[in-house]
Amino acid sequence: MPTAEPAAGAAASAPTADGRTRDRVLQLLLAHGAATAAQLGAELGLSPAAIRRHLDALLADGDVVAREQSVRGHRGRGRPAKVFVLTDAARLRCGRHTYDGMATAALRWIARTGGAEAVDSFAAEQVADLEARCRTAMEDAGDDPLARAEALATVLTAEGYAANASTIASGGQLCQHHCPVAHVAAEFPQLCEAETAVISRLIGSHVQRLATIAHGDGVCTTHIPAQPGGPHTTANPVRTDR
Repeated sequence: MPTAEPAAGAAASAPTADGRTRDRVLQLLLAHGAATAAQLGAELGLSPAAIRRHLDALLADGDVVAREQSVRGHRGRGRPAKVFVLTDAARLRCGRHTYDGMATAALRWIARTGGAEAVDSFAAEQVADLEARCRTAMEDAGDDPLARAEALATVLTAEGYAANASTIASGGQLCQHHCPVAHVAAEFPQLCEAETAVISRLIGSHVQRLATIAHGDGVCTTHIPAQPGGPHTTANPVRTDR
């Protein structure tokens, strides 16, 4: 006699039920800071095997990590129990953060107490480490500004800027599809100006910022004028973010 197939509705709801349970595990870890599998299972009314299955999935997804439980005073025989804690990525998803607001408030304080020059100095210092890392990665890029722009786009993509470089009729352009400080730079354009200066130094050419995410554009676009005496080129995008 053939085995009956499970109902379509039940099969479809299983992943949803698992997802809800794992969300509850994450919320418990957010509330308690750390917990053992036994503690989580007891709070959720799950068997040891069931809670272990959910924790294994969360470990595989990078949402939790396991650590040895610290025990104060005398410790009995056997290995200490494992405790589970949220990773930084999971913690970001579980709660609202105000990093942008704090950064903006800090820059306002710098502007009030130190003036515009202090903000300029702060912005330049913030991009100094990025410039050093990019310069090291671009050592073999040669002297041609467009070739250096392509190399810079590759480095910026690795830094999280989702960048690409293109060759166009009037020279070239560097596009950044993500800006980690867009909300702060909307009020303090010195951050964009410092980054533009870094791009100019790294490429070895005068550049012009045409658009920025901080000011409502979809992409940060930097134009690299064609070099005097250089070959006239036609539009031919060279993507470096793949």
